[in-house]
Amino acid sequence: MTDAFQKLFAQMMEQGQEMARAFNPALENFAPASMEKLFPTMSKDVMEMWFGKTFNREGLDARTRLLVTVAALTVLGAQAEPQMRLTIRHALEAGATKREIAEVIYQMSMFGGVPAMTKALEIAQKVFDETGDDA
Repeated sequence: MTDAFQKLFAQMMEQGQEMARAFNPALENFAPASMEKLFPTMSKDVMEMWFGKTFNREGLDARTRLLVTVAALTVLGAQAEPQMRLTIRHALEAGATKREIAEVIYQMSMFGGVPAMTKALEIAQKVFDETGDDA
């Protein structure tokens, strides 16, 4: 990493911390992994509005967009565990089935490798267990 990039990154991090302090002083020691506890999922209508129709009116619906996101997070591996849990919950709420989510994760084994796929399936299973339904 170059010195210029390190300075830019440090500046961006400081700006983010200042913004968090402005919103809520208790967020000074913000941990991104805890974000999912604050906002566990959105309703299907809100997700469709934000992800399906707002950004790309003629493109992907929220369900498909979230399945694509599951694919990308699978390839990233364990470093994206909180984001993966949140996205899987959102995908279920947007109408994706557990089978579809699992199939997307299986497909990514060719791109992210078997360890990334295995970790993603473990995360998905935990989310599925939390939802409690068998669908």
